[in-house]
Amino acid sequence: MKKLRKRRLAAIIIGILFLGTVLASFYFFHVAQVRGEKSFVGSGGIAKTSPLYAYEKAFDKLTYETDTMENQGVKQEAWYVPAEKKTDKTVIVVHGFTSSKKYMKAYGYMFHELGYNVLMPDNIAHGNSKGQIIGYGWNDRLNVLKWADILISQNPSVEITLFGVSMGGATVMMASGEELPSQITTIIEDCGYTSVWDELAYQAKQLYHLPAFPLLYEVSALSKIRAGFSYGEASSIKQLAKNHLPTLFIHGGNDTFVPTEMVYENYAATQGPKELYIAKGAGHAKSFEKDPQTYKEKISLFLKKYGK
Repeated sequence: MKKLRKRRLAAIIIGILFLGTVLASFYFFHVAQVRGEKSFVGSGGIAKTSPLYAYEKAFDKLTYETDTMENQGVKQEAWYVPAEKKTDKTVIVVHGFTSSKKYMKAYGYMFHELGYNVLMPDNIAHGNSKGQIIGYGWNDRLNVLKWADILISQNPSVEITLFGVSMGGATVMMASGEELPSQITTIIEDCGYTSVWDELAYQAKQLYHLPAFPLLYEVSALSKIRAGFSYGEASSIKQLAKNHLPTLFIHGGNDTFVPTEMVYENYAATQGPKELYIAKGAGHAKSFEKDPQTYKEKISLFLKKYGK
């Protein structure tokens, strides 16, 4: 009788623990992937004291148009900024987690100064694009390719560079492993993660002091159901292993949000020509702000070296 009671008690405790982790997984999925403000991420705005503030104000003086398209059943929006002088060179600038195109103005103006047309989309569930589930770069890679297809349909001679920061960096790396049109010629990523699994496992430990098992496995399963991908399959490293395009990897030397170590893994994975720039002393997504001149020079030299 005592053994039976112990078994029942054990079963009850296991059941309660299981229910607890299931409820927790729904909570953390909402935190990680449902559209909304995230307290653990900054606003993305640029302070007036920042060296990038002048870039942002200069962008506001440019003439640009708002374009829309529908992909994955969701209407999406982008800004298109034509170059000062007519050119086929165009860059797609991809923003990060909970950010939007309006927070990429400084980057947009930098590429405008380099003589490029600039397309700046809002990812699904960000900015003025519709949708509720955040794709962490994996679903967003398909949006980037759709925007590229639109550019190509408008000008078959276009020469496209993919550029992204943070989740945007992961987005362009994840796009690199797809069958890309020949018009996409170069990739530049800034502080993107190795995989969604690696990044969220790191954040779970940093923010909540939680191990990956069992919670992250459960949240990943929810992502598979709700967003169409598991965290393990959303991998920059696996996609870069199929990439042969010239790629510039940028990362802040003091990045503790997407740890700097990740860039070395991404760099090792790619199969094409590659260059690496570690911005000394820069935190997450702060490499441009830390040293705008060097950042711009690194990108300019890379594009001149590998552009058509």
